[in-house]
Amino acid sequence: MAAVRESADQCVIWFGTPLQQEKDALAAAGWQVRVAEPGSHARVGLRAADTVVGMVDLRSMGPEALRGLEQLASDLTLLSLVAIVPPRRPDSDAAGALLERCSETLPAPVDTTRLIRALDGLRGQQFMPRGRGIDAVIGRSPVMRKTQAAIRKYAPVDLPVLITGQTGTGKEVAARALHELSPRHARPFMAVNCGALPANLLQSELFGHERGAFTGATARRAGLFESANGGTVFLDEIGDLPLEAQTNLLRVLQESSLERVGSNQPIAVDVRVLAATNVDLEAAVASGRFRSDLYYRLNVLRLQMPRLADRGEDIPLLATHFLETFRGKHPGRARGFSASARRAMARFEWPGNVRELLNRVQRAAVVAESELITAQDMELPVTDVAANDGGLDSAREVAEHDAVLTCLKESDFNVSEVARRLKVSRVTVYRLCKKHSLALDELR
Repeated sequence: MAAVRESADQCVIWFGTPLQQEKDALAAAGWQVRVAEPGSHARVGLRAADTVVGMVDLRSMGPEALRGLEQLASDLTLLSLVAIVPPRRPDSDAAGALLERCSETLPAPVDTTRLIRALDGLRGQQFMPRGRGIDAVIGRSPVMRKTQAAIRKYAPVDLPVLITGQTGTGKEVAARALHELSPRHARPFMAVNCGALPANLLQSELFGHERGAFTGATARRAGLFESANGGTVFLDEIGDLPLEAQTNLLRVLQESSLERVGSNQPIAVDVRVLAATNVDLEAAVASGRFRSDLYYRLNVLRLQMPRLADRGEDIPLLATHFLETFRGKHPGRARGFSASARRAMARFEWPGNVRELLNRVQRAAVVAESELITAQDMELPVTDVAANDGGLDSAREVAEHDAVLTCLKESDFNVSEVARRLKVSRVTVYRLCKKHSLALDELR
């Protein structure tokens, strides 16, 4: 038999043909996907630390493929077999034998959130507990799925990462996720904004100083790199770093050592450097404002953070998350967003990106006079069609929002149970959740 070798700790061998969005969702959740042809005699090579799961996709398999998979199932040494979708003819003996061995059966179209939750129970040992790390990088849009997958891929590799993107896109959140998912997670994470410190203090802040090195240096001081020894240093706005400090940073990257200001004794340090910028470093190199050798040292792995305007469905998801976080600390009337607010958020360009959304949601939560935040509360442009948010319509939306949320919580977020209680279809439950910005994966 041909061997399918997988170097990652978490691998899904998908027997069938996954959709691209299914592959993207798995990659964002930290699972690598290897596709095997239905009925092929492939064998998976396992290591002791591997978590390998077989996903048997019965959506489009004919009788011959099913018979081949039945034989294969008895031969593979997998932690679990999961039937994604039952076959068109469920009375097939081969399909029945496979379904009996499956731990999870999912209806079409595949609910990737439920799929990932099922896989989470099979994970091997992780660097990070759930609720931190990649969970802080909120988003389910296609562009954020790719970003999350890149973070998971880069985190365990002990190389510099250059994080690029506009102001407010969440570059420091991504840097913290890279650190928390890495083997250095138990060691310090030290962050500094290179543009926020005066040039005459930056060297001391980064590399430390000896007593008497300059006026006011009354005692020896360890710098950021020494304090983060064994951990991670995040240099935000790296493009603002003065040339002299760039030279010293290059030494840290090349030689893993530094010299305090006022000393010529090298000090060994072991740090991973993550850097972020919202300026064009290539242009800065061309103009002589940034050292080319330092640029190439930093630009080993590159992570581009997308604009909020390009993230579509993530906007109401993030807004709901920010509102719930705010409500957990500050009591207030606001409990959700009106239809006009959701429409206005979708149309707005968000020049300040995620940071601007956070600020507008917090301000709106304070000034809102009703339980649903309006576009006016968020100071967003609103059309005449969407201008009327008050009166009976607003009360109906609040009641509908509360009914769906209460039912979700009481049924432990089981969509089928919610549909039975509300006497609607599952599709309607999903539509209502989308309408009221109730993100099931986040609420769970």
